Amino acid sequence: MGVIPTLVKLLGIHCHNAALTEMCLVAFGNLAELESSKEQFASTNIAEELVKLFKKQIEHDKREMIFEVLAPLAENDAIKLQLVEAGLVECLLEIVQQKVDSDKEDDTAELKTASDLMVLLLLGDESMQKLFEGGKGSVFQRVLSWIPSNNHQLQLAGALAIANFARNDGNCIHMADNGIVEKLMDLLDRHVGDGNVTVQHAALSALRNLAIPVVNKAKMLSAGVTETVLKFLKSEMPPVQFKLLGTLRMLIDAQAEAAEQLGKNAKLVERLVEWCEAKDHAGVMGESNRLLSALIRHSKSKDVIKTIVQSGGIKHLVTMATSEHVIMQNEALVALALIAALELGPAEKDLESAKLVQILHRLLADERSAPEIKYNSMVLICALMGSESLYKEVQDLAFLDVVSKLRSHENKSVAQQASLTEQRLTVES
Repeated sequence: MGVIPTLVKLLGIHCHNAALTEMCLVAFGNLAELESSKEQFASTNIAEELVKLFKKQIEHDKREMIFEVLAPLAENDAIKLQLVEAGLVECLLEIVQQKVDSDKEDDTAELKTASDLMVLLLLGDESMQKLFEGGKGSVFQRVLSWIPSNNHQLQLAGALAIANFARNDGNCIHMADNGIVEKLMDLLDRHVGDGNVTVQHAALSALRNLAIPVVNKAKMLSAGVTETVLKFLKSEMPPVQFKLLGTLRMLIDAQAEAAEQLGKNAKLVERLVEWCEAKDHAGVMGESNRLLSALIRHSKSKDVIKTIVQSGGIKHLVTMATSEHVIMQNEALVALALIAALELGPAEKDLESAKLVQILHRLLADERSAPEIKYNSMVLICALMGSESLYKEVQDLAFLDVVSKLRSHENKSVAQQASLTEQRLTVES
């Protein structure tokens, strides 16, 4: 019925009337929860009016009322940008500066609200890029100064802000070139052991995002990021474990030397195998499997495979080949094919007891399997022929029938691989 624009107008006209302003804010707070109403708010000048009102408030309670409207509205990307353009960020930075050294409960609460809202504004792509200003932005610089501070809330907000700024390659490369990786490593060093878990999680998130561009990987590896990250291997906190795994996986992508170094680290591999069984934490379990596979795929090293065999990791890679995520299935099959090609002897028993051959038969016979899964399953079948006991299992399961059907597959690569595999099976038998 058009109530929202009417109320926004009222607020603009009667901003000096405290009672009416307050009533408008209560109404906005209730209305702002709905998605559809956020869109309607975005077509008014609510951002401007609220920031104007905010600048005039001195009392904590009044500011808190405005915060309660700003937080739900700022979930909308268009409003994020409007709030940035209306100068909300400067107000938030000012609050942080005023309250950072205070021990009063109200001040601590307001510091948290202001820094949290700052991080929320950075979740919008446009608002984030506007505040980054090519890494020269005063806001970006101020947020950076939070990381070395002694206030846990500011350290947290600073690390989360960096993680949000690190959402495109250009920003990530600029930040890695300007010492931000080192700042995050210093922060993590201050929180090793019984440190603040939310700060650990945020700093690792930021490092993970910074490690995505190819050019940053080598820089971050030589800066010693892996050594810093490995200090958290003992952590019992699943969110920290999850980010630790993701950061290492990003860092070793196509970095053979680093993948080999980590893959020969028995302590790390043993911990990964342990986490592969973390049934209560699907995220940690999935990331551990993916890192195990990545260590093999990027190092292509016999020593890495031996370490993983000795730590009991093979069965997890076989289970991963049955994942519901195609990308994980595929990563597992490629890693298993490398194991079969480079170190089949030591892995043979584990592959047998994990029922790899039966799983491959199932993947090839299943119509729903993606083309790349069928292709890599056949590559793996050919690689397993080097083992007498595994090859006997292949013969017992009548693979020829399944494979010959795939010769007429619509995907050229699958059809070609089926012909090759059929020839191998026929020759060997």
